[in-house]
Amino acid sequence: MFIVFNKEKIYSYVIALSTIVVLFMMANVIVDRNKEAILTSSQNKLLPIYSVDTEEKKVALTMNCAWNADDIDSILDTLSKNKVHITFFMVGDWVDKYPEYVKKIADNGHEIANHSNTHPHVNNLSLSQNSEEIRLCSEKIEKIIGKPTTLYRGPYGEYNNTVINAANEQKHKTIQWNLDTLDYTRSNRWWNVEKIRTKVK
Repeated sequence: MFIVFNKEKIYSYVIALSTIVVLFMMANVIVDRNKEAILTSSQNKLLPIYSVDTEEKKVALTMNCAWNADDIDSILDTLSKNKVHITFFMVGDWVDKYPEYVKKIADNGHEIANHSNTHPHVNNLSLSQNSEEIRLCSEKIEKIIGKPTTLYRGPYGEYNNTVINAANEQKHKTIQWNLDTLDYTRSNRWWNVEKIRTKVK
């Protein structure tokens, strides 16, 4: 059997094969770069503390104080009766309005934390603006209870690298939540209570 090679066909086969090899190599490079980009992106994204691993059956309850103080007395009474201590995240403007409650909450053994000074959308602020929000709130609280705050939660649950870096700059740990009770919606509260109970069973 004789195989006849046509010079033009050989050239076309070589070019086609070379093109396939080059395309394959380019595809591998693109995939590798995409993997690097995804990895770099995930590695560089800062995250707040959502929860802490523990073998103990415990939950950390927190409350944000930003608007009024209508329920504070009844809340403190309920917590006291059940021998429960929680963390109150306070806005600086709220501290200005209700300094007596800041002191009362602290005197009842609860932790006081930072929820910004004016409750802005912190993701829209610069590093220095975020840092100032945290610093001013902490200073207001320190004047009342004698010590600065060390925990911070951004308003509206917002955070990004700038927000967390600002908190770090002010020596604060950024705290988020891993279960929202939705109490502010005033809807189906018992469902929320049951959901919390399942966390500690």
